[in-house]
Amino acid sequence: MNYSFPKLIETLVSGKGLALATIVETEGSTPQVTGASAIFSAAGLVAGTVGGGLLEARVEAIAEEALRDGRARLLTVRLDADPADVAGAICGGSARILIDPGVGGERAVFERALDGFRKRRPGVLASLIVPGQGNFVLVERRFIGVGSASAPPAEVLSLDADTFAAEVDRGAPPTPVAVGQENLAAALEDGRPRLVKSEGRLIFLESVRPLPRLIIAGAGHVGRAVARLGNLLDWSVTVIDDRPEFANVENVPEADEIIAGDIGESVRRIEDSTENYFVIVTRGHQKDAEALRAAIGRPAAYIGMIGSKRKIETVHCEFLDSGWATADTWAKVHAPIGVEIGSKTVEEIAVSIAAELILVRSKRKESGRP
Repeated sequence: MNYSFPKLIETLVSGKGLALATIVETEGSTPQVTGASAIFSAAGLVAGTVGGGLLEARVEAIAEEALRDGRARLLTVRLDADPADVAGAICGGSARILIDPGVGGERAVFERALDGFRKRRPGVLASLIVPGQGNFVLVERRFIGVGSASAPPAEVLSLDADTFAAEVDRGAPPTPVAVGQENLAAALEDGRPRLVKSEGRLIFLESVRPLPRLIIAGAGHVGRAVARLGNLLDWSVTVIDDRPEFANVENVPEADEIIAGDIGESVRRIEDSTENYFVIVTRGHQKDAEALRAAIGRPAAYIGMIGSKRKIETVHCEFLDSGWATADTWAKVHAPIGVEIGSKTVEEIAVSIAAELILVRSKRKESGRP
């Protein structure tokens, strides 16, 4: 399965006996890009992919060896296929891959990165890679949170001197390696993983940018189903309802944040962001209108409201006549909400909404926006 980065981190946090394989550098044509990762156990692939086919088979075999001896490796796999090997004759480049069976000892680092995703705290997951004998390397990771008081000292990574002297033939313990503010800024700005080379050592940087925020007004059947899908699809989910018996963790366990209070006022208090996705699925026309009035015209990636075409037209006229919206701001509202798939059941309606959210998010990524 081609898991997203947050889901891979979640797997590392919750699992045991795992090896993480990550493409840290590519040259020429490769089936996956820098940053692509796969997680292996002794039984085989657990999550993610480094490209499938022959490449993944090679990496899996080496990951099994790494899990047996507990030593990390950094190797370059050439993808020049034998002309007779039709199945492998797809790519002609090479991939440099870090295979680390020691990720279980860095669970706290991954937990901080996962917390950054969930709580909208940006940062960078930095992996210091120190070459040793042959393909063997030592790896140390650090999550560097942006804006944190601990960020400046955390920019320096240095392996334990005793471990270094025992495992790496260099004759002297390592000096600390500074990640560098310019490298951190570049990784966060474009979100692309990058390999920084410094004095014979390597630092692999992976951006941890907050998940887009899905704000669901309404914790009824549809809102609950959308929250479940939003969580699976890598949104940070906020659910709002004015009924405490609905706005609670037992009813919406997948939500990252639950707000019990006046719907319109609660939506209005949501911090502005171009990465906000508003889904309005309350229990009735009046509550929907209150939520929409609080959201329309604000910076947002998406605003959608449930309802029949007749209801939508009624709300449309009301908003324009009252001066609550202009033709331009109304044109940005997805109403009726969702992709037309002939949905009837609650689950089908939620799928149609999720499909539209994915479509909007994908178009934003293609245009270079988060």
